[in-house]
Amino acid sequence: MTASRWFGILTPTIRAKHQPMIKSELIARLTDANPHLYQRDVERIVNTIFDTIAQALAEGRRVELRGFGAFSVKYREARTGRNPRTGESVRVEAKAVPYFKTGKEMRARLNGGVEPNSKSEEAADLDEFDD
Repeated sequence: MTASRWFGILTPTIRAKHQPMIKSELIARLTDANPHLYQRDVERIVNTIFDTIAQALAEGRRVELRGFGAFSVKYREARTGRNPRTGESVRVEAKAVPYFKTGKEMRARLNGGVEPNSKSEEAADLDEFDD
């Protein structure tokens, strides 16, 4: 399944504009869009994808999903911070933080740009054989 097809499945319809989609809703949408799959299988697939991404990041690797975005790890050096309540100096240890950068197709979709399905007819015909 191409990234543009996933965008169609995950596009919010009824939900409030700024309300987050939780994992169970993602699984429900994917199950509805793929009636030939059992819900437990879709749940296993989603969990496997998330676990694989998390494991790769824990190993310091980058995960790139073309058209969607890239997950990577950024390292922050140790520093001196301030306790906002007391103003006291506090030592903040070095740490690794996850980072996500959106892909070109995702940014275009979010900003009302080119539709993600705008591929050549030849490429669209080839996608029919992916299913």
